[in-house]
Amino acid sequence: MEGGEQQFMNCYSLIDTAWGVVAAGWSERGLYALSFPRADAQQALADIAAKDLPLGEHPAAAVLAADLKLYFQGYGVTFSVPLDWTDYTPFQQAVLRFTATIPYGQTLTYGQVAAAIGRPRAARAVGGALHNNRTPLVIPCHRVIGANGNLTGFGGGIALKHALLLLEKFTE
Repeated sequence: MEGGEQQFMNCYSLIDTAWGVVAAGWSERGLYALSFPRADAQQALADIAAKDLPLGEHPAAAVLAADLKLYFQGYGVTFSVPLDWTDYTPFQQAVLRFTATIPYGQTLTYGQVAAAIGRPRAARAVGGALHNNRTPLVIPCHRVIGANGNLTGFGGGIALKHALLLLEKFTE
C-alpha cells in the first residue's frame, strides 16, 4: 500500500484459510485491500498496511471469509463482497472490473483484456493496472497471462500465480 491509502480503511479482519492467513482491509464502501495468503497475521497485515488499524468486523467480512475458505479448498467461487473503488483511475477501474468477470479456471492475455475494454493497444497498461490491484483473488489478476502463455507479472510471485491456476484446474 502507498502512504495515503490507509486513510480509507476503517478496520481489518483476519481470515484463516487452508493456504494461510489472509488480511482484509475494510472501508465504509466495502473491501479496500486484501492480502495474499501468508504464514502469519503480521505478514498478511503488512501486505495491506493495516498495522495501525483496529481489528473489526465489516458486515461483509463473514461472506468473504466463507468464500475464501471454499476457494482455497478448490471450489469455484464467485466473490460477491462490495469493493471500494477509491483511488483507482477510470482506466484501472475498467481493467479491474473486466478482470473480475474472468471465469474460474480460465485465463485471458493482457492483450485480450485490453481489447475487451476497448483499448486494443494497451496490453502493457493493462499489466500496470493489474499491478495496482488491491484485492487479488476477489479480482483474479492471476487469470491474466502473457500472449505466449507465460505466467508473468504477479504481485504474489509467479509460483503463487501458478499454484492458484493449478488450484482452479487450469491446464497449460
